[in-house]
Amino acid sequence: MKNITILGSTGSIGVSTLEIVSAHSDRFRVVAMTAGKNLELFVRQIKQFMPRIAAVASHTDVPRLKEMCSGLDVTILGGVEGLIAAATADETDMVVAAIVGAAGLVPTAAAIRARKDIALANKETLVTAGHLFMDLVEEFGVRLFPVDSEHSAIFQSIEGHRCEDIHKIILTASGGPFLNTPATQLSNVTVRDALNHPNWNMGKKITIDSATMMNKGLEVIEARWLFNTPVEKIGVNIHPQSIIHSMVEYVDGCVIAQLGTPDMKAPIAYALAYPERIATGVKPLDLTILSGLTFFNPDHDKFRCLELAYRAIASGESMPAVMNAANEIAVTEFLEGRIGFTQIAETIERTMDAHTAHKLKSIEEVLKADLWGRESAREICREMVY
Repeated sequence: MKNITILGSTGSIGVSTLEIVSAHSDRFRVVAMTAGKNLELFVRQIKQFMPRIAAVASHTDVPRLKEMCSGLDVTILGGVEGLIAAATADETDMVVAAIVGAAGLVPTAAAIRARKDIALANKETLVTAGHLFMDLVEEFGVRLFPVDSEHSAIFQSIEGHRCEDIHKIILTASGGPFLNTPATQLSNVTVRDALNHPNWNMGKKITIDSATMMNKGLEVIEARWLFNTPVEKIGVNIHPQSIIHSMVEYVDGCVIAQLGTPDMKAPIAYALAYPERIATGVKPLDLTILSGLTFFNPDHDKFRCLELAYRAIASGESMPAVMNAANEIAVTEFLEGRIGFTQIAETIERTMDAHTAHKLKSIEEVLKADLWGRESAREICREMVY
């Protein structure tokens, strides 16, 4: 029996993880879980899985959650301290890090220090503090399993192969809802348009990142740290069918890829049960009914966020943390109708232009850079005319 903590149980990754746990209750048990604002769903999850610890992001939600969980044998906690307590619970063997955004930094770092294996679904952890987290992973001897479909695909494609034989890592991207939309029309798209992803069912923030292709930029940075690969050897191909989830090209010219129906339960299950494979309920891939698989290079002028991510990792040091912070603010501002779609990239670029990259020696310094990026991006958004 593997005991797990889920950081972000009410998000799309958390919900899919609980589906896997429910289907394999003889293998997995939830000992702690955390959530943000969706208390109604969180309470239903608590009643079904009966964790020992349940934590909410805000202290102000603790009284209400306690009332909603009255009579249940569960410890209710709140704030960063609560998230850390969940992440470091004594019984926990593995932490599923699925909190969206930089909010996942501190509890994930605490879990590593507590020697918990990590199933990482939070891109921002490695984007903002890649070298610090990989140093922690090595120092405390834990295992880090990627949950992103792209990084899971790479992980599966390098199994049994020597890292020095890798010539190139190729991340695939669906292209999102605006793949065929002319760049001149992007300033007119609505929030509803941007949330209409053609292949994946994800949370709002991740879906907007897919529409701007910032998600792929974040994945490039994440892959750089996960697989200890220079960014020059990490490329992106647009693959609208989302059947090949990523590929690895080797020095002998061979390419190994991982294929599957687009469903996050598959990479989640692989991380939870590694090195075994378990049933997921994901529909098997039938190649005979596919009309074809296509690939082409992304338009960096149209999808400026991807280029900004490459620029951030090239600058290094604090720049990726600032870029990520600016993106989180810009996406929120867009979702709330205060800036336009193309102004997301503009906000990020102006924030980066105003920043001088500097070394980050601790998680605390990462959080300071993140705060600076957020405050700067908010100010830039306030100045915009939309």
